[in-house]
Amino acid sequence: MPATGDREDPFLAFRFLVRIDREALGGFSEVAGIQAEVEVQEIPEGGVNTFVHKLPGRARHGNLTLRRGLVSTALWEWFAEIMGGVITRKTVVVELLTPGGDDVPMRWVFDSAFPARWLGPELKADQNTVAVEAIELCHHGFLVES
Repeated sequence: MPATGDREDPFLAFRFLVRIDREALGGFSEVAGIQAEVEVQEIPEGGVNTFVHKLPGRARHGNLTLRRGLVSTALWEWFAEIMGGVITRKTVVVELLTPGGDDVPMRWVFDSAFPARWLGPELKADQNTVAVEAIELCHHGFLVES
């Protein structure tokens, strides 16, 4: 039995930093799509009717979506380059921070990312909200560092 006070608390999801090619482009309010899965191939064996062999196939990674308050045109400019036929792939790093913000217990590094979709803010004259942009990034997978 562990001693009183010896426990590992889960990391808090509201303290994080996003870097694109080592540059922090303002504060992001949300990161979604940190996910991976392995396709499963089912192979039936002749004469064996009690189960089907399941083998791992290719890995698939979902698109990464970043949301932030609109502060500059940097993300739009990257997306506009892609629309213009200039493919610029970048490394995107998402760092989870400790509550004090002085340590990085976990980091996700997304390789060869490029924007596939950009969403502008919803502008409504009757609301007092922050103008938020979102960008959806395709990538070649990610590494988890701790």
